Amino acid sequence: MTNIQSNAVTAEAEGPLVPAEPDAPKGTRPKPAWRSLNFGPRLWVSVGIIVVIAVMAFVGPLVYPFGPDEKVGSLYDAPSAQHLLGTENFGYDVIAVLMASTRNSLINGLLAGTLATVVGVAIGILAGYVGGWLEELLMGFTNIVLAIPSIVILILISMSLQSTDIPFLKGIVGLALVIGFTSWPWTARAVRAQASSVATREHIDVAKLSGARTPGILLFDVLPYLASYVVMAWVLQLASAILAESTLSMLGLGPSGTNSLGMQLHWALAFQAVATGAWWAFLPPTIVLTLISFGLLYLQSSLDEVFNPRLRRGKKKNLAAAAKRREEAARKLAEQIDQPREVAA
Repeated sequence: MTNIQSNAVTAEAEGPLVPAEPDAPKGTRPKPAWRSLNFGPRLWVSVGIIVVIAVMAFVGPLVYPFGPDEKVGSLYDAPSAQHLLGTENFGYDVIAVLMASTRNSLINGLLAGTLATVVGVAIGILAGYVGGWLEELLMGFTNIVLAIPSIVILILISMSLQSTDIPFLKGIVGLALVIGFTSWPWTARAVRAQASSVATREHIDVAKLSGARTPGILLFDVLPYLASYVVMAWVLQLASAILAESTLSMLGLGPSGTNSLGMQLHWALAFQAVATGAWWAFLPPTIVLTLISFGLLYLQSSLDEVFNPRLRRGKKKNLAAAAKRREEAARKLAEQIDQPREVAA
């Protein structure tokens, strides 16, 4: 559906290449480890975008005077002082519907993304650590799931869920379960590659010799080394799940009777909002959906700078300081060599 899966980080983090800083003077406290993390402008920009959208989705409906199911006008009333973005096809206030739709889309992304990450990490870490026939079995099943087009599976299962009589499965939670159970394979493959590398390290052998069992080793000795990647994979899964839900809902396969960004676009297209020039019906959900996707992808990119030692804050500064120290040492050495020559002359 999307090309987000291609952004997954599959290489294990290497050791820091930043030159070591000079020893701190005696009597001064060393800097805490978190000070070396690269909390740069990109991280704060992405976090700011996500926080603003989350506040609009979860806090906005509490203070906004109109509800998403409150009819306040007719078909595509133009924006006015009372309704800043006008009304949509059913006569509801666009801002009220937009806030409710954003909240449901974020909830769907959190549920589906978390489920996909948990399943993918569990399968990947087990296959990578245990190896042998179990790895072949799990990775074979993962490759089979990857070979099947996920959009086809999503469409078929979504259609079957909408025909059931179980309200739980017909809502946003049911769609989140479908998306979560169909988007875990790429995470499982990437985690398996890293878990295989971690399983060969010395501290794993020490844990085995100390009598630790496999579940304890996976949780306390293997998983912590993969925590940075798991966090970044989870962020990508959130963005992928939100886009998947929007795609299905825009095709009319989303949860019936539930507001979402994709359903807003679906009704806007169904009632000819683009043809009639009612930009306030389709442009706001498009902008919000774009900001959510951009904010999450930007957050993943900034987290790579936080966790990757190659990109730690102060790398360029430390390199420049090291070059300056080498230049100073070379100058002093040249002076020491020239000094005996001057005395001899």
